[in-house]
Amino acid sequence: MANKLAQRGHKISFFLPAKTLGKVEAFNRYPDLITFIPIIVPHVEGLLIGAETTNDVPFPLHPLIMSAMDRTEPDIEAYLRELKPHFVFFDFTCWMPTLTRKLGIKSVLYCTISSGTIGYLLSPTRKILERGLTGLHLLKPPKGFPSSSTKLHMFEAQRLAAVTTMDYGSGISFAERHLRSFSDCDAIGFKTCKEIEGPYCEYIGNQFEKPMLYAGPVVPEPQKMVLEERREKLLSNFEANTLIFCAFGSECVLKNDQFQELVLGLELTGLPFLVALEPPMGAQTIESALPEGFQERVNGRGFVYGEAMVNDCQLVLVPHVGDQIINARLMAEDLRIGVEVEKGEEDGLFTKDDVNKAVKALMDDNSELGKEIRADLAKWKEFLLARIPWCKGFL
Repeated sequence: MANKLAQRGHKISFFLPAKTLGKVEAFNRYPDLITFIPIIVPHVEGLLIGAETTNDVPFPLHPLIMSAMDRTEPDIEAYLRELKPHFVFFDFTCWMPTLTRKLGIKSVLYCTISSGTIGYLLSPTRKILERGLTGLHLLKPPKGFPSSSTKLHMFEAQRLAAVTTMDYGSGISFAERHLRSFSDCDAIGFKTCKEIEGPYCEYIGNQFEKPMLYAGPVVPEPQKMVLEERREKLLSNFEANTLIFCAFGSECVLKNDQFQELVLGLELTGLPFLVALEPPMGAQTIESALPEGFQERVNGRGFVYGEAMVNDCQLVLVPHVGDQIINARLMAEDLRIGVEVEKGEEDGLFTKDDVNKAVKALMDDNSELGKEIRADLAKWKEFLLARIPWCKGFL
């Protein structure tokens, strides 16, 4: 987002935790316009020494990260008084609108959670702060929600209700932190466009009575770097559009049984696959968690490492936590650009057969569902690669 605004000539001051600076400097395409300002994150009792972001700690410690972030307010205020910006973009710092209003600055809530998820969970019509929130409340969308087909399973609703109402730092809940941000800001921005999420953004704008800003989807620039020879040699062994790539992100850690069901399901497909995941819970390495005999059986076609709309990738969706759940539902049912792996209605667990079924539905040339989804995905790919100047009407 900072690069997009700088491309249009805006001068950006980017606040970030001090130790995170080295991870993002390489992405600054306009160093003459974007200045990183490192902020020392105060230590909070119970937080691991050196932890600054949610990526540094397990989920149960996220509230402590939020509390530490809240304690940076005096430093942020001092910088803002000196910089005198026209706008401040923020996300989880619910105290930001009050601070900026005091300084005569406009605040923009640039929400990193999808508009569909925010609208479904935090619509003011639910009156969460007055009535509370349970799994039963979330089984159906709120009044006026654009997509009547979007519904949750009980296990999903219960998990989301628990997260939404949990303490999320400084003695306030996750829901209150967001509701204060949406209610107090001057405008709301999402990383999307009207063509994809317009109805959900308009719903949120109407509910909170705020102007909506569309930053457009962040489509990666084509890679110019040359692939390592050993990796190119490996991938050249497989036909185009046949390799399965599986990645859940660095903050997703599966339980061991679900990790094994996942890789066994990929084995069942008979297709080549590349998996990049964190070691499952209780395992030190990926290798130690693999099923017995697995590596020997998939040798040469299956690769598991520990460590997608604009590409020619088909999307098999396995939502794990948070907004992934509603995002997957919208992508599979509304946009129809992917297939979601089925899970047990009560326990939310998937089996190797569920994984195999979802992959085959997309990858099998004779699958009617796969043909429909590939056609829809191709249309969206063409739209996204049109390189429309999304930020033109943003600021």
